[in-house]
Formats: sequence, structure tokens, C-alpha cells
Amino acid sequence: MGSSSRNVLILCGDYMEDYEAAVPFYALAALGVGVHCAAPGKSPGDACLTAVHEFLGYDLYTELPGHLFPMTAHFPADPASYDALVVPGGRSVEPLSTDADAVSLVRAFAVELRRPVLLTCHSQLLLAAAGAMGGVRCTAFHSVRPVVELAGGTWVEPDPWSLCVSDGHVLTAIGWPAHAEIIRELLRAMGGRVLGARRQGVLVLCGDYVDDYEANVPFRVLAGVGCRVETACPTKRKGEACVTAIYDDAGKEKRGHNFVVTVDWDDVHMDDYECVLLPGGRSPELLVTNDKAVSLVSEFAARGKLVASIDQGHLLLATAGLLKGKRCASGVPMRVIAGLAGAIAVEPKGAVADGKLVTAASWTDLAQFIAHLLDLLDVTVSFTT
Repeated sequence: MGSSSRNVLILCGDYMEDYEAAVPFYALAALGVGVHCAAPGKSPGDACLTAVHEFLGYDLYTELPGHLFPMTAHFPADPASYDALVVPGGRSVEPLSTDADAVSLVRAFAVELRRPVLLTCHSQLLLAAAGAMGGVRCTAFHSVRPVVELAGGTWVEPDPWSLCVSDGHVLTAIGWPAHAEIIRELLRAMGGRVLGARRQGVLVLCGDYVDDYEANVPFRVLAGVGCRVETACPTKRKGEACVTAIYDDAGKEKRGHNFVVTVDWDDVHMDDYECVLLPGGRSPELLVTNDKAVSLVSEFAARGKLVASIDQGHLLLATAGLLKGKRCASGVPMRVIAGLAGAIAVEPKGAVADGKLVTAASWTDLAQFIAHLLDLLDVTVSFTT
């Protein structure tokens, strides 16, 4: 997507909500925006542990351990060097709200520079701590309503959950379910204009234990730039959820967020889509046993449509015969299989576009992977000077 000459800072901390850090990070990076992550007490190369917040049948959301999210910048950072500030929600907000440098940073963006500030879920507490909530229309997770009102803000009910409230340069949302609108509003607030989306259809094929980032991040980012993105699973009905998987540095599998199916399997018609996307994790082991799933992927390729896969998603590519004579990127799990399937070159990292086939080695390559998808879908984002 090239360089936008825009830079965004993400204010991080341990136990920030996983998606609320990852989706803005990969979305903006895919669009050529410089994204820096910084946290009090952390140096570049250190990591913050994220938290997965998901409703699992209890009265309140459950918190599960997420990813190790690397820091890329020193704290405190110079606010004048950035065009916007993103503050993920989660429990990280509590210590940040008592950190003088973190509060000063938020105040600089919200009051002094008046540059876009994105606050999600619980991070609206930082706006209150910075004395910048007065008169601001604001939404958040429901338990934050007393904070908004005590700080002089005007509460906006997060209905629907996809709502992002834009009040001047302050953007607020209930959390990660609103990421499509969040991305759209953040780009607008930064002077960005999306060109060429035309509501292209993208179908994500998934099943239980699909990789958490590899399913959700492209889903949210593509929707945020105006694509019509749907999810289908051969064993689920519309509205049901697939459980996702997170893999740590040691390869241990942990439960991630729920990923909701948006279309019934029998209602999938490939004429409605320009692209099929195959996330990794263990769900491809289910999909590869379903003849319709394999034939659907084959037909996308036969009709000259875009086929995109991340790591273990390559199992479907191999079964459908789509890797023969192709360059691809593959992580360790699929590297031998890619070779057996006839790939002429297998890159151990990154993302590769070979004609209408896009492959990535792992979720760490999502920015490059999504950038390839946007290019092939003729979606661009331009920023006013």
C-alpha cells in the first residue's frame, strides 16, 4: 500500500485487550502507516502480555491469557511525532491511569494537540484521568458509564455493539466488536480516504480452533475499508461461534476469542465473493475433509478469483492442487506439504503474492498479507496532506 507519511502510537500495558491492540496495529501497518507501540516500564523488544476478553456463558466476560505483544518504541514518547493515539482497553488501563507520563500523553493528544485519540472498552478512563472528558460524547463498556458521567462526559449507549462514536477528534467504542467502524472512523479522522472498495465480497472459511489473529484480523480490517466480509463453517449455522486458538512461543495451544459465523454453509454462493480466505490453526484439518470446502476453493481459483491462505490453511491449497508451480510463504507446519504439493519456491517467512494466490507464513506476517489482499482487490487509502 506504500507509505502514508502518517504515524500512530499505541499506548500499551500488560493485560491490555488482545484484539484492541492487534487489529489497529496490523490494519494501520497494512495501509502503510507507521505504528509504534510503547508502554511504561518497557523498552523496544520487551513484550506486554495481552488478555482475551470473551463471554463464555457467565454473567461477565472471562479473561484468558493472550499473546505476547512486542514493544517497538521507548516510553514516554513524543506526542508531536504522531498523528493519532490508540489506547486499547483491558486491565492495563488501571495502572496507566495513575502513571503521570501516560496521563500527560493522553492529555497532549486530546487537549493540547487535538489529534485523534481512540479509546475502547475501559480505556476511556485515561481520558477522564487526563481531565479531558468534559462535554465529550462517549461510549464504552457498560461498566464505564459511571466514569464517563462523573468526569462530565455525555454517555452514549453502545447500541449496536459495532458503534464507534466520533466526537471531533475523540473516538470511542465498546471494544473489539466495533473494529470495522473503528478503523473507518480512525482513517477518516487522520485524513484518510478509502478508494475502490465497492463492497467486494470476501469469504472466510473456518472451523473450531482456527488461529485467533489469522481469522479475526483480516476479517475486521477488510470490513473496515469497506469490503463485505462473511464467515462460513461446514459444521456451524449462522450466529454460532467457532472457538479460536492462540499458540505461544513454545507452541502451546490456548483458547482465544469466539469467532462468529455470519452465513449458513448451504447459503454460500461463490458468485457473491471475489476472494476466499483460509486462516490457519487446526481448523483446516476439518475443512480438508469436507468435499464442498475443497471444491469451493478449487472453483475460486478456476474462475480467476483471489485465494488467500495463512500457514496451515495451505493444507486446503495443497488438497485443491493450487500450489503446483507457485511461489508461497509457509511456516514450519506446512513447509514440507507445500513442497510435496509442487510449490516451486517456499519462503520461510513473510507473505507472497503469485498471481491471484496470496500466502503468508504466520500471523506475524499479517500486515504484508493484508496489504497484498488490498492491492489485488484494488483497494487503496490516500491521506490528505
